[in-house]
Amino acid sequence: MKEQLLKINQVEINTESFGNPEDPAVLLIMGAMSSLDWWDEEFCQRLAEEGRFVIRYDHRDLGKSTVYEQGTSNYTITDLADDAIGVLDAYSIQKAHVTGMSLGGMIGQIMAVKNPERVLSLSIIASSVFGTAQAELPQMNQRILDHHAKSALVDWSDRESSITYLAEGWKTLSGAKPFEKERMYLLAEREYSRAKQIQSRFNYTLLGGGEEYLDRMGEIDVPTVIIHGTDDPALPFEHGLALAKAIPHAELVTLEGTGHEIHSADWGKIIESVIKVSSTR
Repeated sequence: MKEQLLKINQVEINTESFGNPEDPAVLLIMGAMSSLDWWDEEFCQRLAEEGRFVIRYDHRDLGKSTVYEQGTSNYTITDLADDAIGVLDAYSIQKAHVTGMSLGGMIGQIMAVKNPERVLSLSIIASSVFGTAQAELPQMNQRILDHHAKSALVDWSDRESSITYLAEGWKTLSGAKPFEKERMYLLAEREYSRAKQIQSRFNYTLLGGGEEYLDRMGEIDVPTVIIHGTDDPALPFEHGLALAKAIPHAELVTLEGTGHEIHSADWGKIIESVIKVSSTR
C-alpha cells in the first residue's frame, strides 16, 4: 500500500493505492461520512491481486483530507465528483473503472455523465438513483436516524466512546448477516486515529448540489453492475432495482441478507462482479 496526500481542486485529498500501476485502474469511492478505512485493506489487496490497480481515498471532511469547521457547507456533490476525477489526474490515469458505495455510487453516476471519457465501467454498491425518483422509494429505517441523533451527546475527545459510536453506527446499517463487531471496531479505531477532525463528517448532512445531473442515468453508456443487499435499511432493495432499470443494460447482483454494508462474506461476490464488469472494456 502506498499513501499520497494530493493537492486537488485547491484542497488536499489523501489517497492510498494497491497493486501494479500498469494494471487497469479501479477507483473506490466510499459513501457519506465514511473515510477510506471502510474499504478494508484486505478487500483492496484481494482486488489488486486480480490484476487491478486499486485506489481508495478520503473525501473532504474525512480522514487526512481537507476538513472544514463543523456545521458548514463548503462543497457540493459535483465538487466531490470533480475530486474523484482529480485523483485520476494526479495518478496520470486517463480512464478508470469506478466502484462506488452508497453516496459513492451517486458520485460515480455523475462522473459517468459529466466525464464519460474518463469512466470505463461502473460498479455501484448499496446506492440509489441520482434523481427525483429516489423520493418515491422506501425511506431510511428510523433506527439509523435515532443513532445519528445521539451524535451531539458524544464526547469526541473521548477515544473509547467515539469509537463505540462509529462502530455501532455500522450495526444500525447491518442486515440479516451477523454483525461483524470485531472488524467494525477495528475499522472505527483506525478511522478515529487517522481523522484530522472527526466531527467534520457530519457536514455531509448539508451536502447538496448536482441538480444539473439529476435523472440523467439514461445517458450512462458504460458497462454497469448494480450490487445491492436485500436487507439494506438505509437504501432498501427497491433503490437497487430502480437503479438497475434506470441505467441502460445494467446488471443487478443481489446480496441475500446483506444490509447497507460491505460484509466480508460478500467480498468474493463483489470482487468477482467488479472484475467481470471491468473486463468488458
